[in-house]
Amino acid sequence: MSSVNVIMPKLGMTMKKGTIIEWKKKVGEKVEKEEIIAIVESEKLTGEVKAPASGVLVQILHDIGDEVSVGEVIAIIETEGS
Repeated sequence: MSSVNVIMPKLGMTMKKGTIIEWKKKVGEKVEKEEIIAIVESEKLTGEVKAPASGVLVQILHDIGDEVSVGEVIAIIETEGS
């Protein structure tokens, strides 16, 4: 098994931080690659965070309402294989 980091996406050219407004998945749930796992918003935009890989969501590092810098890890998915 290996771990894949889910990062805060950059929704717009000037976005530096985003706020997590909803988690669509809970720790322990299976996720499929490209499945929407969270909703985030910046000052101007609301966007989706998609799973970068299929596996199990093993850790959520930020709660709803947390403001997170672009590129920061917000969750971890454990995948099958190497």
